[in-house]
Amino acid sequence: MMQAAAAVNLSVIWNLSLRGSSSKVHILNPKHQKSHALHCLRGHEEFENSPQENLGLPSVTKEAKHKDIWSLFKEAQQNIMFLNKQRLAAVEELKKLKKEKDELLERLNQLEEESQIVIKKDKSSLFWELLLRIDAMVINGLVNIEEASSLRKLVKEHELNISEFPLDVLQQGDAEVLAELRRFPHKVKRNGLHVIHICTEMAPLVSAGPLASYITGLSCALQGKGYLVEVILPKYSTLDLDEIEGLREIEADAYSYFNGQLHANRIWNGVVSGIGVTLIQPVYYSSMFNRDKVYGYTDDFDRFSYFSRASLDYIAKSGKQPDVLHIHNWQTAIVGPLFWDVFVNQGLEGTRILLTCQDFDKGLVTPEKLELCGLDPAELHRLDRLQDNKNPHFVNILKGGVVYSNKVVIMSSSHSSIPGLEPTLAIHKDKLCIAPFGLETPMEKDLCCDLHVSAYTSIKNL
Repeated sequence: MMQAAAAVNLSVIWNLSLRGSSSKVHILNPKHQKSHALHCLRGHEEFENSPQENLGLPSVTKEAKHKDIWSLFKEAQQNIMFLNKQRLAAVEELKKLKKEKDELLERLNQLEEESQIVIKKDKSSLFWELLLRIDAMVINGLVNIEEASSLRKLVKEHELNISEFPLDVLQQGDAEVLAELRRFPHKVKRNGLHVIHICTEMAPLVSAGPLASYITGLSCALQGKGYLVEVILPKYSTLDLDEIEGLREIEADAYSYFNGQLHANRIWNGVVSGIGVTLIQPVYYSSMFNRDKVYGYTDDFDRFSYFSRASLDYIAKSGKQPDVLHIHNWQTAIVGPLFWDVFVNQGLEGTRILLTCQDFDKGLVTPEKLELCGLDPAELHRLDRLQDNKNPHFVNILKGGVVYSNKVVIMSSSHSSIPGLEPTLAIHKDKLCIAPFGLETPMEKDLCCDLHVSAYTSIKNL
């Protein structure tokens, strides 16, 4: 009986359900007891084995979240690395910009310094361009020799204020330039003599020996002392034309005498190192200066006598009236006899000749060769003129330069005379100057310049 009561008690399950203020007790039917107990046990087992389901978080969702977190971490890490690279690149860029800024400042300082040189250089170039344009006007027949001479004096007087000349006019024709020149007022005259070098070398255009640097160095030094200096050269095919400022060709042929005929020459003008330069290019004899070397050919006398005669023809036709024609070595020594026998009465009565000897080659040729440039062999093949002292069947071109020059300068530290010409120099000893130095140092340049100034002045007063 007691067991039955216990069983009944065990079968009683209190189910409290609060509904308002009342509560009910439900007594399960014993026949449902077993199924209910099994259900509870199964639920407990599922709870133990599946805690995720109990929390409402499926395993797939958690793994996905783990992946998302890892992906975000990696992305953040990559962003940090990228930003670090960007920072390093920015630092390098700043360094680069600073370096460029420093270089730019340095370049600006250099340009400022160079601008002062350019201004001076431009004035010199403009000065010579105007003078050379006047030459072209004479060759083209725009002005006569008398007016050309006046225009040259006008440009010389205006050298210090030459920048006032309108640059746009220089880009126009010779007629427009002439009209502008005629409007220039007259001012104080320039000091110093007008010297023209007729030579075969000039640095940096063409150089085969010491003559090239001597021409440029002396010309620049003389212009610094107020002289007007220009240079006439053959137009070699090997010339470094990039060194010539404002190179232009005169639009007319200049004719010169050679071998019994008049031959056309193309004339080019420009400025080199602040010095006015004229280049003579033969048309018919174009091969004369279209060669690999300056000297060393069997027809060297033909080549340089042609050039010497063409230079004098150009000077006379352009109406130039230099104080001094400065000739060099045997190659242009023929200018001396040509000047006094042919050209002195062509408006050049006030011009004098100075010969410089830097090498002692004689230029020996047969007397008949003199006819090529218009000289009379019978008149010159004499002992007191061009006949060679040791080889009487030849004429000595360097000797002719000595005889027909007003002054002779020997540029040598080891010779006080010219070997083979001692008897001639003894006769013309009053002409002789010895320059036992070069142009390597500032002192030598000054001494050389002073010696030439003295020589020019002395022969101008003859």
